[in-house]
Amino acid sequence: MDTLRSMREKVLEITLRAYGEGLFAGTSGNLSMCDDSRKLVAITPSGVRYETMTADDIMVIDMDGAIVAGPHKPSSEWRMHTMILRARPDVGSVVHTHSPYATSFAVVGSAVPPILIEMVGFLGGDIPVADFEMPGSAELGAGALKSLEKRHACLLSNHGVIAIGKNIDQALIRAEYVEDAAKIYSLSLQAGKARLVPDEPLRKMKAKFGIRD
Repeated sequence: MDTLRSMREKVLEITLRAYGEGLFAGTSGNLSMCDDSRKLVAITPSGVRYETMTADDIMVIDMDGAIVAGPHKPSSEWRMHTMILRARPDVGSVVHTHSPYATSFAVVGSAVPPILIEMVGFLGGDIPVADFEMPGSAELGAGALKSLEKRHACLLSNHGVIAIGKNIDQALIRAEYVEDAAKIYSLSLQAGKARLVPDEPLRKMKAKFGIRD
């Protein structure tokens, strides 16, 4: 199967899975992956409903946003996606969701602290919040990149979630885990005072995964 076709089919597969899990609604959210040469990016289109989306709707662009294949405009967030992919050779996919629990913390400008030890392995630690920037702007991409320096996911203030991975499957798992951690944190705040993972186990886990804060 040709590389571009397989990329478009993979992006569609993961996009529909994320949509089915309620990680975004309507036409919000966007997902991308780059090819092995790191020159081409398959990315969800702008303004196409997920219920009708096919592999032919997935756009292929170069790192400057020029359209290579597909009948639509690429996601309005293509700059953020390509900025992250260019700057991070370890990243092959970017998943941007509006998952409700995580986005609620983005709206109040609150990071999700390390309440679960697994957050270190999945996400690198806590889930920080990038400063507000206009959607679709290069500034939004720069802010996300800064927050992702030592993390695999972050919140975008008043906007949503960014998760990254070496491939699109890994990026999706991290986006799923962001929402799960945010949900648990939200429920714990309603039940009482949330207790964080103690410093020493947190330090050991970060050392295990080679994470330096």
